[in-house]
Amino acid sequence: MDESISQVNGAVQALTQSSDTLFLLLGAIMVFLMHAGFAFLEVGTVRHKNQVNALVKILADFGVSTIAYFFFGYWVAYGQTFFVDAQTLSAGNGYELVKFFFLLTFAAAIPAIVSGGIAERARFYPILIGTFFIVGFIYPLFEGMIWNGNFGLQDWFEATFGAGFHDFAGSVVVHGVGGWIALIAVIFLGMRHGRVRAGKHTNFAPSNIPFLALGAWILSVGWFGFNVMSAQAINGISGLVAMNSLMAMAGGIITAMIVGKNDPGFIHNGPLAGLVAVCAGSDLMHPLGALVTGIVAAAIFVWLFTFMQNRTKIDDVLGVWPLHGVCGAWGGIAAGIFGQQALGGMGGVSLTVQIIGTLAGIAIAVAGSFIVYGIIHKVTGLRLTQEEEYNGADLSIHKISSTSED
Repeated sequence: MDESISQVNGAVQALTQSSDTLFLLLGAIMVFLMHAGFAFLEVGTVRHKNQVNALVKILADFGVSTIAYFFFGYWVAYGQTFFVDAQTLSAGNGYELVKFFFLLTFAAAIPAIVSGGIAERARFYPILIGTFFIVGFIYPLFEGMIWNGNFGLQDWFEATFGAGFHDFAGSVVVHGVGGWIALIAVIFLGMRHGRVRAGKHTNFAPSNIPFLALGAWILSVGWFGFNVMSAQAINGISGLVAMNSLMAMAGGIITAMIVGKNDPGFIHNGPLAGLVAVCAGSDLMHPLGALVTGIVAAAIFVWLFTFMQNRTKIDDVLGVWPLHGVCGAWGGIAAGIFGQQALGGMGGVSLTVQIIGTLAGIAIAVAGSFIVYGIIHKVTGLRLTQEEEYNGADLSIHKISSTSED
């Protein structure tokens, strides 16, 4: 009898391990596909002479990110390496390996975010060098502090305020950090030539709205893997996360349509603003709280991107700082607001902690980006020459155009 029970328990455990591995693998694949969304969003926004470069950068960044995260980043964040035999690595159906893949797709989102801000005038290999150090060291430093309890920050939050910093799917850890890293890179690069004419700002129109829309759709669909699969186990799957993601996305769409005055660029970035913001508290909020979170995020994006493009020297091509950096920071704070039980949330979250944790993420992102891109700027330079920029990154870097001359 005991043997039969043991066999049943063993079979259940094996099935659970297999299910969790498959669940997380599907999430990793969905988030990996989101990188195609980043690529086409950028392709549709930049001018024709930079479309090839947009595609190549995203894929090359992913390759470099994989190497950086495999050898350094995952170890910095979680203290784990892969320098053991394959039999040991594959234990438990290789769940830990799939977990690495899943978290890698998050880490690789950082340079994909940066790519949209620095488009049309950045050199190729210096940016890839920056990607290596950002993904290998800067991003996992904060990732490990929040998602693995490194350096005692979460323990201090819990001991002092009664709750840790809550970021379920990365509003701050991924998007906020990525957006603020991008801001520093954009500042180092400066404005594209031709953006200011006769003392007035000139905005370059998107080159391909259908590609831009395709990128937004791919990202929006993949985001449900980004958020829901952040549970990392099938018994943690939550319909609330899916519902809140949906409501924040819808709020972002409608708000961007209204505030952005039917501009297709804003409308297709609206759902992304809402989804960025809801990541942190998607497992805590009431759907109405998620809706408000998405509404506020989209309004922030439209207003700040418009102001930035027309009134400042910050030439952020895709608006990744307002979209990911600022909306991500809003998401971290929104989790502390709408996660409260008084507002229909699940509770167990502190607004004070959410504010402090968000500011900590911004500080690490800004400081790390300043060090990495600042050194590269001094040593090799980050920017194409004026002639190379005029000819376009496609011809200057890749020696090919996105369209045939025939």
